[in-house]
Amino acid sequence: MSGSERPAGSLVIDALRDAGVTHLFANFGSDHPAIIEALAADRERGIDGPRVILCPHEYTALSAAQGYAAVTGLPQAVFVHTDVGTANLGGAVHNAARSRVPVFIFAGLTPYTLEGELPGGRNTFVNHLQDVPDQHGLVRPYVKWSYDLRTAANAPQVVHRALQIARSAPAGPVYVTGAREVLAERAPQPDVAVRRWQPVAPAPAPDDIADEILAALAGARRPVVVTTYLGRDQESVALLVQLAERLGLAVVEHNAEAVNFPRSHPLHAGDDPHRAIADADVVLAIGTAVPWVDVVGRPDPDATVFFVDENPLQESLPLWYVPADRFVRADSRLVLEQLLSRCPAAPDEAAAARADAFAAEHRALHEGWDQESAADVAAGRLTAASIARTLSELLDDDAVVVNEAISVAPTVWRHLPRDRPGTMYANGGTSLGWSGGGALGVKLAAPERTVVAIMGDGTFFFSAPASSAWIADRYALPVLTVVLDNGGWNATKRNLERIHPDGAAARTDRYWVNLQQSADYGGVAAAAGNAWAATVVAFDDLESVLREGLRQVENGTPAVVTVRMTPISRQPEEASAVDLAAERP
Repeated sequence: MSGSERPAGSLVIDALRDAGVTHLFANFGSDHPAIIEALAADRERGIDGPRVILCPHEYTALSAAQGYAAVTGLPQAVFVHTDVGTANLGGAVHNAARSRVPVFIFAGLTPYTLEGELPGGRNTFVNHLQDVPDQHGLVRPYVKWSYDLRTAANAPQVVHRALQIARSAPAGPVYVTGAREVLAERAPQPDVAVRRWQPVAPAPAPDDIADEILAALAGARRPVVVTTYLGRDQESVALLVQLAERLGLAVVEHNAEAVNFPRSHPLHAGDDPHRAIADADVVLAIGTAVPWVDVVGRPDPDATVFFVDENPLQESLPLWYVPADRFVRADSRLVLEQLLSRCPAAPDEAAAARADAFAAEHRALHEGWDQESAADVAAGRLTAASIARTLSELLDDDAVVVNEAISVAPTVWRHLPRDRPGTMYANGGTSLGWSGGGALGVKLAAPERTVVAIMGDGTFFFSAPASSAWIADRYALPVLTVVLDNGGWNATKRNLERIHPDGAAARTDRYWVNLQQSADYGGVAAAAGNAWAATVVAFDDLESVLREGLRQVENGTPAVVTVRMTPISRQPEEASAVDLAAERP
């Protein structure tokens, strides 16, 4: 122990700072007096970190922390208010878990004394109403670890353990709580050596397995690599390029969450694994949780399949299986290094022939994509393809695109290709709205880069847009948001049509997904965050409006460009409550 006694709230902040946490994305409540006091005392003493990013909505806070961690790999902290703030995190906890990003989430617990027995006890009626039997149960299905801070004596150790778990592969969110009485309790500052709280070291594949994978790939007739998030580790991208070139491998990015392989590279085989694996004789699934969807397509039964991942059995998913010959729990980058150390420095004749064949397929695939967007441009149609193509011509190679276009996300990637690692991010989870706060976290981590977020109109509603706009303005995080307004939730419509293609809903255009293209999305951002806003209804105006949006962002003003596309549904309105009331006798 060293120094005088300090409150547990101060010890928590000290530990976060010592561990390298630089930002607190916070929505403070009545459970945080000790935390706020600790931060204020630090500022009074000239200690400026961690920086507090005040977030009007908790969903935005965690989404921003996820975006920051996606860029840097470093865990940040999110502070929320008891059970209600935890509940407001909502699907953002799911997103952080599925995206495997390290985040430290802290929430207060309602005070556990009510007659003045201890400092911090209950002093208002809300303290009673926020007392629930199992607050941790709100997030337990998604966090890697959760714990209730019970004493100031070991508060720093609890923080370091939480971060150690969050950073160990597979990374993910952790959840810590503390009641006001505990946060007010005082204890000496313990001597904690941060260097002894490192995450678990990444592991390579066993040597014999690495030999087996290399032999299979080198001897294959048509070897295919499928990946989703290998590029989260940006150094892995160049390694995969080297391996593909030396061995003549086709690489597919399925539901890409980052730049895993340069889109313009001749060995890039697109985003549809089902076409690529149909006649593959060796498949290496690496850095992916869902390499293909069985009802759409799967490898040939005689193909050799290797599944390499930090969590190759996806233990957190109750129903999941991918038949494979080898499941390898290993770090993807280390496995790539192992394979490169074993293969020739230059392709042999067979590898060169495979590369030539894959390159021809690549050219044909991209020619088809180019014809698609060119036709839309020529016809003056506002489609995902024509919008992405136009935006692509305006962005430099270092610009970062955050893609949450959902049903047309693949179309956006095809016509807005990213080649450089760290220039594209998508959500690994399925809770819509991540890109609102996520893009702000990306911009906070890479302030020198242009950041563009692309989302649908339905996603915009989910993103707590007023909160995101306020943060962008308050903390000078100018992002260009492009809203693809197709008038509703197309993913819901498409899934219904897959299951009931000739059903009543499809026949009568009754999907209950129609958002009517009646909302002023830019107006929301302008009202909450002084954003520049414009709406495009004609293709001839698209380029000039996007160019002006980028100019506004360059000058420090957040911008929202809404593009009105063909609506996905024209479902007739049903009788309103007023109409029904008028019909009553």
